[in-house]
Amino acid sequence: MLRTHTCGELRRAHIGQSVTLTGWVQRSRDRGGVLWIDLRDRYGITQLVFNGSKTESALREQARSLGREFVIQASGVVVERGGKNEKHSTGDIEIKVENFTVLNSSKTPPFTIEDNTDGGIELRMKYRYLDLRRSLVRDRLLLRNQLTRQTRAYFESHNFIEVETPALIRSTPEGARDFVVPSRINPGEFYALPQSPQLFKQLLMVAGFDCYFQIVKCFRDEDLRADRQPEFTQIDCEMAFVTQEDVLAMFEGLIRHLFTTVKNKELPEIPRMTYSDAMRLYGTDKPDIRFSMQFVELNEEVKGRGFRVFDEAELVVGFCAPGCATFNRSQLDKLAAFLKKHEIGVHGLVWAHYTMDGVWKSSVDKFYPEDTVKTWLEKCGANPGDLLLILSGTADKTRKALGELRLLIGEQLGFRDKNTFSALWVVDFPLLEWSEETGRYLAMHHPFTLPKREDLPMLDTDPGKVRANAYDLVINGTEIGGGSLRIHDRQTQELIFKRLGLTEEEAQKQFGFLLEAFEYGAPPHGGIALGFDRLCSLFAGVDSIRDVIAFPKNNSGRDTMTDSPSTISDERLAELAISLVPKR
Repeated sequence: MLRTHTCGELRRAHIGQSVTLTGWVQRSRDRGGVLWIDLRDRYGITQLVFNGSKTESALREQARSLGREFVIQASGVVVERGGKNEKHSTGDIEIKVENFTVLNSSKTPPFTIEDNTDGGIELRMKYRYLDLRRSLVRDRLLLRNQLTRQTRAYFESHNFIEVETPALIRSTPEGARDFVVPSRINPGEFYALPQSPQLFKQLLMVAGFDCYFQIVKCFRDEDLRADRQPEFTQIDCEMAFVTQEDVLAMFEGLIRHLFTTVKNKELPEIPRMTYSDAMRLYGTDKPDIRFSMQFVELNEEVKGRGFRVFDEAELVVGFCAPGCATFNRSQLDKLAAFLKKHEIGVHGLVWAHYTMDGVWKSSVDKFYPEDTVKTWLEKCGANPGDLLLILSGTADKTRKALGELRLLIGEQLGFRDKNTFSALWVVDFPLLEWSEETGRYLAMHHPFTLPKREDLPMLDTDPGKVRANAYDLVINGTEIGGGSLRIHDRQTQELIFKRLGLTEEEAQKQFGFLLEAFEYGAPPHGGIALGFDRLCSLFAGVDSIRDVIAFPKNNSGRDTMTDSPSTISDERLAELAISLVPKR
């Protein structure tokens, strides 16, 4: 080895020892007769000191030529440091350098390799290999590594088998667009990159593997945002001969294990909420339950008073913001402006408050006397000092807009602390959802989800009310993952395909191998897929999954470091039997 110790290893117990370190020059400080250099590797920082005799001054003079990010090897004696540095674990010692070797020089980096760097996001992504040297970025990847190891340890302790599934599969409709890969040896035909290993993990259950997991790369060609990348990682799992209760218990155990071993936090038993209650009380199927502020419907209390905004609305609903009765007009106007992006089908913001002086007041006092406003606030459980915020309009859009407003208020009031964690199982999702774009019902999760048996007769009469044996895990208002019990017999699967508008021929062409497998003794089974990148970002306390991925894409799906995607030569296109359509 070129080193005897790492830059994060040496302590007072090593004083007097001769050591050799290697690493990158973080920074230097020159006081004429003394030169200090901070040497960095992935384990930490150790201070090197060049001082002393006339002979050593020559060495010091050579060291002055070392620039930031030079790679060096330094040998010397561990000595006690004069000015201690409590920020570093090695802050009690330093190395009195006797000799050093430049292993490689470095150009001046385009940004400082510091936690508080001066480099913008695009510049850092172009030089991602430099950005990864920053301790802030490195620590997030070390956290990701911890989560990976503890996930595998948990599943191994529960007798799961890790199985790799194919990365080149056939294209099947699963909700998002596939990335496709042309086949040179089968001209005109294409593979798809998997959006998930869904079909393969079901086939593993048919094969009798009983308990499967995989930390797997998945691919979806969809518009990007903070919690999306074109390639992402899932903790993918499936179990045979289980009920929904078995699946939830197993993966609740995983999440609690990860919080205990990685975050050193005890996560309490995870509560459950039906999809219908989540939408009714929070306006979203992924509610943040770190704080309450539940919705209260006010139709009966507000209609029939001549206020057309309420009288003509399908739904009037509000929630109480604690301690916000002191909001001034400017603050309320900002809330109204925030809601403009949800304005379709939603009327303007109405407010009412109960001041600390016991005054009941609203923005619609012209239509509603004080005693009526008082009934609103009482129904919503308002306390003195609370502010009631009310929206009206079509039911779905109003709940969604009010849900966004609730999150904004929660953020402003400090209720969304990244160091506080609240998990929730959302269960009993609808099997199908109506698509205005296509004019038909689509699978809310995927077409292999098992319907509630008691709801099957409604497939013909009221398909929107059919519930699924489906569940999502939500932590702090983020959907971490979801799953379901699966259909495991051909008759039911063909029925669902039919209700989704697939002809027998289409179903056979796209899923014939699965339907045939169900005729060979497929066991009851179910599973879940957890978004590993989202889980890592939650544990790291960052908003974007890009911050916990070693080499992410930008918001345009590009890797600016390698300049990908890129064009390929006409010769390669011809070899793949592909011709390009000119851009319009």
